[in-house]
Amino acid sequence: MNILLIGKRGQLGWELNRTLVTLGPLVALEYPEIDLSQPAQLRNLVREYRPQIIVNAAAYTAVDQAEAEPELAFRINQDAPAALAEAARSLDAALIHYSTDYVFDGRKKAPYLETDATNPLNVYGKSKLAGEQAITASNAAYLILRTSWVYSLRRSSFVTKVLEWSRTQQILRVVDDQVSGPTWCRSLAEITAQVLSRGGDNPVTWLDERSGIYHLAGEGYASRLEWAQAILRYDPHPEEQQTQALHAARSQDFPTAAERPAYSMLNTDRFFRTFGLRLPDWRQSLELAMAEDCE
Repeated sequence: MNILLIGKRGQLGWELNRTLVTLGPLVALEYPEIDLSQPAQLRNLVREYRPQIIVNAAAYTAVDQAEAEPELAFRINQDAPAALAEAARSLDAALIHYSTDYVFDGRKKAPYLETDATNPLNVYGKSKLAGEQAITASNAAYLILRTSWVYSLRRSSFVTKVLEWSRTQQILRVVDDQVSGPTWCRSLAEITAQVLSRGGDNPVTWLDERSGIYHLAGEGYASRLEWAQAILRYDPHPEEQQTQALHAARSQDFPTAAERPAYSMLNTDRFFRTFGLRLPDWRQSLELAMAEDCE
């Protein structure tokens, strides 16, 4: 299958660039080759390459900065996916797009289903939801994969920040009132490739028959504090740690421009029923990520 990957240098895009190349001819683009803030240019570029599968790993992800740049966030997170979906439909191609747990307000006390009502609390979540809605309305073949707390050891993430803090601070204060499922970007890229490989000789038709929104995140859940505890436990260089204690804090202790959902665990049963696949438990993935990428 001919694949066009949008966003090859981000934490997920870097992993997708490694995994999708095994499935067939792959063109992977990044800014300034492609500018998601220019939807018309985006449509033309997709039509030039004429892929069977478009994988959009690019997004405006600066959650707090989005509060000050809503127009740019919506251009990249709503208008660009809309343009990709329109181009996919015109080419009889399929679009795989990644979304976020931040489309929910976090007030539910059980893992969110795909059918649960959305109610984003911040501009980032609103722009990502608008992108979902644009794709859904396009009549293109698509998979929208909502995920949560994605991290990489190659890019700045919560994991790399905790490791950095542990080298310089004796006491770390981490919030324990935000709960979700940490997701290693490599496992997310690999399961994307597994799904695509099951499409056989007609991947677009196969995906079209399964079009929809799916939740896909590391199994299990953790608070930010529990995640930080696991990061320090699996650190392959504990001798470099200066941290003597981890203390629980509240979100209100660290004011941010954007409000985060308190509980955004995603129920992944629909993805499993459809594709027969799950991501590993978040602890297993974290241990593997730390062993591979921190040596």
